[in-house]
Amino acid sequence: MPEPADTNKSTPSRFNPPPWTNNSEGGERRVGVEMEMAGIEPEVMAKAVTATLGGRVERESAFSTRVVDTELGDFEIELDANLLTSRKYQQHLSELGIEIGEGETRENVEALISRVAGLVVPLELVGPPIPWSKLERLDAIRKKLHKAGARGTHGSPFYAFGLHLNIETASLKAEYLLAMLRAFLLKYDWLLERSDIDLARRISPYIHPYPEDYVVHVMQGKYRPSIRRLIDDFLEFTPTRNRPLDMLPLFAHIDRKRVMAADVETELIKPRPAFHYRLPNCLIDEPDWSLAKPWNDWLEVERLAADPEALETARTDRLAGASTLRSLIASTIRKIRS
Repeated sequence: MPEPADTNKSTPSRFNPPPWTNNSEGGERRVGVEMEMAGIEPEVMAKAVTATLGGRVERESAFSTRVVDTELGDFEIELDANLLTSRKYQQHLSELGIEIGEGETRENVEALISRVAGLVVPLELVGPPIPWSKLERLDAIRKKLHKAGARGTHGSPFYAFGLHLNIETASLKAEYLLAMLRAFLLKYDWLLERSDIDLARRISPYIHPYPEDYVVHVMQGKYRPSIRRLIDDFLEFTPTRNRPLDMLPLFAHIDRKRVMAADVETELIKPRPAFHYRLPNCLIDEPDWSLAKPWNDWLEVERLAADPEALETARTDRLAGASTLRSLIASTIRKIRS
């Protein structure tokens, strides 16, 4: 496992440094940020990006806009519904005998669908992977979106909007990934309380907690899996991306064939060497919120993973307090579904 840096000696900043500052190749670890919001037009979102980072806007449809050639890379702005962005809705209309073709008619239809869908489906700003030390630049975009009237998770009882962090790993070795996975499971209740997760998101299918039988399995002291076993166990116990920490993009990066052959949401998995952290709300309309809060909260997971003694103590305590009943129920449900 890579040696963590002594972050206590780092220069204080709003975005605190991670214990592992570099990736496995020695470069600075990168973070991709995805913000879901409503109450704002794609053109206004794009302007917030260009005003901060430069670049030019490419409008692909009413559902999808790109900002390319910024100083940090390319951004995507899209209505977060695959049926719309892929234009699969046209197939359904065609089956009903409705052909809208291309040109002005299609643009008008898509503009109408976009306005209606925007009542419950978020617009998503998807940033490129950037060095963690440049997260302040993304927060500058967040400030502009806030001033422009973007609405976040608490803006409506129907908004199950989230903030996603795609955090590049410091290593791809099983020992490090196991430590991080354990640390996240151990910090989950704390993160849930810190994040004050909105009811709409709690009952949505996107961030279901890990089943107890998997938590108990991972916490066993004798559990020292190879990377292959770590992936196989994940696919056996929890074969879905709908977890607060989605490991499937990372596992697909390590062994794409293995993950894509499993009974998971393969069409939605984008392989990348990153933890896909999906738990936080997107509170973009709240003036005292910033990207630093979910980032710094995440770092508590990394700090626990980087402290072997603290991790071992927390592991044994969690195992001692594990619920046999919850584990049995989770195991039974999994067997029924398989």
